[in-house]
Amino acid sequence: MCIVLLTTAHPSYALIVIDNRDEFILRPTSRPHWWTALASRQPSRTSTPQPAANAKANGNGLAPNEEEVQHILSSRDLQRSERGTWLGVTRSGHFAVLTNYRETNTHDASHPIHGTRSRGGMVTAWLGSSSKESVKDFVSGMLADGGCKHVGGFSLICGKLRKQTSGNGKGEKNLEPLAILSNRSDTADQVPWIAKERGEVHGLSNTSFDDPATWPKVEAGKRMLTEVIEEAKTKEFTEDQLRDKLFSILDQDTLPVSPDTSFEEYIAVLKQSIFIPAIGDEDHRLAMEKATAQGIPQPQWQDAMQEVRGEERPDEQTAGFGTGMYGTQRQTILLVDWDGNVTYTERALWDSNGNPVERGKGDMTFKFEIAGWNDS
Repeated sequence: MCIVLLTTAHPSYALIVIDNRDEFILRPTSRPHWWTALASRQPSRTSTPQPAANAKANGNGLAPNEEEVQHILSSRDLQRSERGTWLGVTRSGHFAVLTNYRETNTHDASHPIHGTRSRGGMVTAWLGSSSKESVKDFVSGMLADGGCKHVGGFSLICGKLRKQTSGNGKGEKNLEPLAILSNRSDTADQVPWIAKERGEVHGLSNTSFDDPATWPKVEAGKRMLTEVIEEAKTKEFTEDQLRDKLFSILDQDTLPVSPDTSFEEYIAVLKQSIFIPAIGDEDHRLAMEKATAQGIPQPQWQDAMQEVRGEERPDEQTAGFGTGMYGTQRQTILLVDWDGNVTYTERALWDSNGNPVERGKGDMTFKFEIAGWNDS
């Protein structure tokens, strides 16, 4: 039951995004790294963009053969052949974050519980698209060929990180709006747009964005994010202080844990807690013990744990993953300031063998400047 919270309320930052990835802890997942792909010029594509690991980008971001190369920063899901992701950003400012939608109606063919396409591939479809493509064109293209209907339930927040200045003569700064694409959208006019104005705070978990029954974890997260931003403004937090406070939101654990509770029984209460501790039944615990018995991986796991280059492809793997305990596996904070500087921090809470990682010891931080930030 992942959760993403975002805000445009901090005066020093165009956008702040915080995210918990809740997943089976042993699900094979790389650490965040830069990878390259040849940009797709077909907005309805949902497959992973073609790799460009051998392309030498020149000063204008194009390879010698004039094919546009997207430089993508993300972790990647190693369980499925698409090597998708749940959150990523590119040097050219494409941004996307995904949450699953838990479909429950097994008789609704238009909204399948399990799709033939990877949800994570939806994220890389936008991250790997041409920097010349607008968000509106991407959204329209995805909907035009029914590309969202062959995926399990999902919501995708996507956008192009660009500074906009209002034309009212006041010089007010805003961010180019973000779209929320989902398998519930049939036409482009059904797609919500957010982050259009300053002072916005939004949250999304494993339900639709416009669901009137807002989950408790989302309500709590939005409230705490608002409070942290107000405190940060009053006390003039440094970036590190702000980041620590944002991680404290992602660590809010209000889930009652009992060894007698089955995994299916937990599903009903996961909507209560922002952070999900390790949960599971006896089979899940035994699988976890078997994994942790392998010991602590070598120190280089943080930098290269199963990291894949774009051209590598595993054997076809589309089956679901349900081994070991379930819980918050990764936490990510994305800060974008008004000069287009990005600070991307991912915190790993578990190593590849299911051993807990002390908070802060599994952090990886990347800083870069968005190319084309002022090109709105």
